[in-house]
Formats: sequence, structure tokens, C-alpha cells
Amino acid sequence: MKLSEELIYRGFHAKTTIENPADLDERSSKKFYWGADPSADSLTIGNLAALMMCACFVRHGYEPYLLVGGATGQIGDPKENGERDLKPKEEVEHNKQCIKEQIERVINAGDGDVKDHTTPNLTMVDNYDWFKGIGYLDFLREIGKNFSMTQLLDRQFVQNRIGEGGSGISYAEFSYTLIQGYDFLHLYREHGVSLQLCGADQYGNCTSGIHLIKRLEDAEADVWSTPLVIDPVTGRKFGKSEGNAIWLASTDNGSGNYTSIYDFYQFWMNQPDAAVDSLLKIYTLYSPAEIDDILAQHREHPEERLAQKALAKGVTTVVHGAFAAEAVKNLSETLFSKSTDFSAFTEDELTEFAAYLPVVTKGTNLVDALIQSNLAESKKKAREFIAGGAISINGTKITTEIGIDNTAIIKKGKNKFAIVK
Repeated sequence: MKLSEELIYRGFHAKTTIENPADLDERSSKKFYWGADPSADSLTIGNLAALMMCACFVRHGYEPYLLVGGATGQIGDPKENGERDLKPKEEVEHNKQCIKEQIERVINAGDGDVKDHTTPNLTMVDNYDWFKGIGYLDFLREIGKNFSMTQLLDRQFVQNRIGEGGSGISYAEFSYTLIQGYDFLHLYREHGVSLQLCGADQYGNCTSGIHLIKRLEDAEADVWSTPLVIDPVTGRKFGKSEGNAIWLASTDNGSGNYTSIYDFYQFWMNQPDAAVDSLLKIYTLYSPAEIDDILAQHREHPEERLAQKALAKGVTTVVHGAFAAEAVKNLSETLFSKSTDFSAFTEDELTEFAAYLPVVTKGTNLVDALIQSNLAESKKKAREFIAGGAISINGTKITTEIGIDNTAIIKKGKNKFAIVK
């Protein structure tokens, strides 16, 4: 399967300047860049979809330039409905280091464990490295002079912000598209990069770079975008701005923006049948033949949720590695087995489980244990769960507030667990 065919098959095709996708197969310059601003200390599965598109290009011989926006992150990508809060420079730097590691892990996932595979010619860049030395007047003379106000005011996000009922827009955010356009120009000049990949919501900003390359270098460049992935349950896009983020970080880097490997796995396990076809294509490295086989088996025995199991293991392998994916798969099967005796687990087994589940120290009362493990957001909620019969310890339903003095497994509802040890 050629690159153009795989991009269409996996759904990585939205707005683009390339009229014929097949041109990607024989493109003379096989260098692209994709960028992410360090607005948080973890990427989400919304970002992951675009990274999987990048990985598809890499598998077909393209050389990736992955940009972490140390400069643009200090301004913030303009939102449709309001101004972003400026983040302290120290926070931007911290976030930058965190997401660099995540980008490398996903792009390096290949068809095995992320620790055992490296992508050749992977170049990580940071736009702060070239913006820190640019003077304001120099930027206005070289870049600002090449954009008309009419051109900038026509951008949809600007129209939304300055139109009737809009919240207005600062000069800083209004200028964001020029800054991003200069990134493309710089990478073209320094590295010969002539293709930018992005999510469909970034397409307008990305065309600024094409404009600059044409005006200042008299050269051609292109943008290829992928659709935003929509949560089939809520109808909202996957991302932090929608309040439904599933994070790629599995541990807390200081902000609380993380999703445990167990919860990450369960998210994919809980996807509806109607969504698994497209999600398998977007978020896993299974071949088309493997996906066809998975879906065929699923249709024969939908009650076994074979497609969801394949999806959960496939995405978890990409993000967290094959070892973690296999471990959390086995853990899930154990926890959900009707024959499991929770009281029979040994200390060593619980220690293994603790790598993927929240841990509470022995001697904690049940209400506090639910809060500490994020199974409840408040004491009031914890007591409601207990009174409502939603909590069990070692398989026994608990309806009163008690202390937990021995090793145990707490379960809330159908699929939330914590370890007491």
C-alpha cells in the first residue's frame, strides 16, 4: 500500500494544498514538520491522532522534523471563544521537556516496544531557538510587511473573536499566525522542509508559511491536514479544551494532567462498536489485513468485544510500550473475571498491580481512600458511593464507613479499582 493509499484508508485526509494525494508517493523532497505547543505537560489522544499520521509518513520514507513550540507556547494558539492565559516561562519550559519525550515515544513506536525501536533521521526542533534572536523591527520588516490586514482578518478564528458577540482578540494572539508562518519559512530555509502536517483546525495558520515561502523564496510548499477525531459518545473532539482529555502521560508531572495506563486501556475498551473501525485505523499500527480480520471476528462474536480488546492493546502499545500493554491487558482480564477471588492475591501480586492502579496506604479509612485514589472527588461523594452500594473491598460490598487495615483491592462501580497495601 502506497503512502497516499494508506492516508486515505486510515482517515488521515482533510484540507490540503495537494490536489492529487498520489503526488505524495513520488515527492522529490520527503521532509515534513509537525508542531505542538507546550500548553500542558502532556499531550492528549487528540494530538496522538496527528502523531499517528506523522508516523505513517515516516513508515513510507519521509524524514520528520518535530517542533515543540517554546516560542509559540509563550503566546498560545488562539482559541475560538476567548483569550488564553499566558503561562510563566518556567512552566512552558517544563511542559516542553515533558511533551518532547512523548513525541519521541510515539514516533519511535514502530511495530515493537518503544524502548527497542528508533526512527532514523528524527529531528526535534524548538522554535524558541530561532525566535530568541529576532528583533521586533526585523520581524515586522521581513514578515509583517508580507501580510495584509485583510488577509489576516479573514481568518475564521479572528472573525469569531471580533464579530458580534465575540470576546475580542489581543495583538499577541492576532500575531500568532505570523509566528507559525515564520516557523515553516525557517525550516524551509535551514532544512529544506517543504511540507507541513497538522490537524484540520490548524490549516489556516499553516498556510501562512506557504505564503511566506512563496513571497520570500519564490518556492512551493504544501500543507496536509487530518480531521479532528470526535468522541462518538459526547460528540466533542478529543482534547483538553473540551474537558474530556485522555492524556498520554501515565504519571503526574506536576499538573494532574495524566491518565493511568489502566484507565487509558479501559478508555479504548469502552468504545462503542460503531467507532472501533475508524479508531483501529487511526490509533493502531495494525495492517489493513489485520484490521479486516479483527473486525470480521468481532462481527461473528460481538459479545466478546474482540475489536475493543485489539484497539485497547494496540493503542496502549504505541503510547506505553508492548510490555505495559500486555501487563495491563492481563490485569484487566483478572479484575473482570467472575472467578477471581480478590482476597486471595498475594503481596507480590498486589505490588505488580500497583504499577497500573492507584495505591492507598494501609490504615486509611474508606472515605479518605476513595479520595486519595481519585475514585471520589470529595468526602460527600465518597459517602454517597458507599451508601449507594457502589463500593466493594476484596469482592465484598461495603455500605458503611470503615478503616482498611490489610492489603486489599477497592472497586468502585464496574471498572474502577485501587490497591491498599
